[in-house]
Amino acid sequence: MERSEEQPVARERSGHTAAADGQYLYVWGGYVSVADHEVFLPNDEIWLYDLESGLWERRDMFGEIPPAMSGSCGCIVNEELIIFGGCCDDGQTNEHFSVSLQEEKLSWRKARLRSGSLPSPRDKLSCWVHNGRIIYFGGYGHKLLSEFNDPNRFIVDEASWAEDIFWGWNNEVHEFDPKRSSWTEPQTFGRAPAPRAAHASATIGSKGYVCGGRIKCLLSAQETRTNDLFCLDLNSWTWTEIVGFGSAPVGRSWHTLTAVSDSSLFLFGGLSVDCRPMSDGWIFNLETKGWTKIEHQNKDKPRLWHTACQGRDSDVIVFGGSHDYILLVDKGHCNDALVFQTQPLPLTRLCQDFIASRASSFQILGLPPKLRNAVQKRTSFFRTSRNSQNM
Repeated sequence: MERSEEQPVARERSGHTAAADGQYLYVWGGYVSVADHEVFLPNDEIWLYDLESGLWERRDMFGEIPPAMSGSCGCIVNEELIIFGGCCDDGQTNEHFSVSLQEEKLSWRKARLRSGSLPSPRDKLSCWVHNGRIIYFGGYGHKLLSEFNDPNRFIVDEASWAEDIFWGWNNEVHEFDPKRSSWTEPQTFGRAPAPRAAHASATIGSKGYVCGGRIKCLLSAQETRTNDLFCLDLNSWTWTEIVGFGSAPVGRSWHTLTAVSDSSLFLFGGLSVDCRPMSDGWIFNLETKGWTKIEHQNKDKPRLWHTACQGRDSDVIVFGGSHDYILLVDKGHCNDALVFQTQPLPLTRLCQDFIASRASSFQILGLPPKLRNAVQKRTSFFRTSRNSQNM
């Protein structure tokens, strides 16, 4: 029997950037381990994952290409993929790049500062999108000694410094306007989260949420991973700590937090306080302020420094990451896409999936064109899922 041509698949990676627009998941950058060396993935390509069919497509990139990096922060604003920060061969950066996803030829453009002040170089940060602007929070990076102005906003990593340059964690809030290419640093109110990196964040309406991450306690000078949850009102710039009821996830970093409804957040994976790669999934209800641990089919697939984006019908698509404690053993990078169903599916999706999963029993060609196209894409998704499970 003639072997069919294998479909392309994005290479395994961790610390990459991913964002979704309802049709595709876009994946750029990150790194893998080759012979005990960290190797950045090519910076002149981007991978597109079709959220309906589950098929991958590789696209070349041109223009002012960013350096190959990990730990960048990426999001989609007005049909543009925008990345900021990250760590390259020269260390952390504070450069900004964007690419229009509607162009046939994908060309990066480097942002030129028009007004305001650039944040200091950093990686492992997070962001929220609100009213066409991007609000960045936290991260790990470096500052000059002369730039220290508040010890509560930047905590020095005493193991990393060189002359008058110091590395550490921050809890700064910076707002970027892509249209004006301008930066502002709004004054915030309320008790802010402790400086941190490798945390997770999500946006619902005008509220930005941040959960967990790696912090350094000021009193004990010990580093740890936390499970706290904070909300920043993106209109009033007011911080509020959300104290949940009942059981809660253990402290962690390198996890993900995804908005899955107007009142719920989905947390997955990460590296625990005792350095265990995690595979647990939790839903936080913003109305009841309670965590619920959920059952799912990926409990045997721990992930850390992965990405998670909202797919179709409140699905969450987790891609890449590692199943190892990467600070000790850095060989377990992954390239599978894990799909989490976090909400009941609509009837149309249930019907499409039922027909697609039994495609051989139905005359798909006799379906109306729009329904036939949707079912054909879902048929590819189920075929891809079965092939990955048999590997």
